Amino acid sequence: MGVQQEIHFESGLLTVDARGEFSLEEAKLAFLELLAAVAQYHAEKVLFDGRNLKGKPEHIERFYYGYFAAIETMKLIAEYPMRRAPRFAYLINAPLRDPRRYGETVAVNLGMTVKTFETPEEALEWLEHTPPNKKRDADDM
Repeated sequence: MGVQQEIHFESGLLTVDARGEFSLEEAKLAFLELLAAVAQYHAEKVLFDGRNLKGKPEHIERFYYGYFAAIETMKLIAEYPMRRAPRFAYLINAPLRDPRRYGETVAVNLGMTVKTFETPEEALEWLEHTPPNKKRDADDM
């Protein structure tokens, strides 16, 4: 089945809704598609919603994905200078999300700004992004 993604850009936030079955090769291809959208929209904040992805990556697959994502992100930054490096919030459930965050640690150690989360609220807070409806509510006060 592979990985399918719906990508949207609105109010400064690139959102990616992913579904399907995890495989390392599919995940790499999907990440390159995501990076193309980052470049197209000059996105600085990315919310990757992978709660509809299935699978349990092996430890080495977590390493290779984190390594690949960081290296490709650094290539993007070198090719398309941005005001700030993009921040990636991954919203994923166990067992896809490693409780020890191994893939995340690999990517961070290589210079990527990325973190995994269990709830959209935590992810949006870390991205410092207020959803448009929340912003309007606060402005009404």
